[in-house]
Amino acid sequence: MKNSDLTGRLEWTPSAKIKFNNIPFFAKAQARQRIEQLARINGQNLVTEELVEQARSEFGQ
Repeated sequence: MKNSDLTGRLEWTPSAKIKFNNIPFFAKAQARQRIEQLARINGQNLVTEELVEQARSEFGQ
């Protein structure tokens, strides 16, 4: 995977945005980065609620 594939913001579904808004403000920047990284690794161009949940479970939250 090229570096250029790992930069920039991805589109988010409305339900993923709602889930993301439940993350404490102090952790949002790091969480967004990790969630979008997971999406790219999985070849996705869209962040879904399920992906946010996957990242949450990986973080142990």
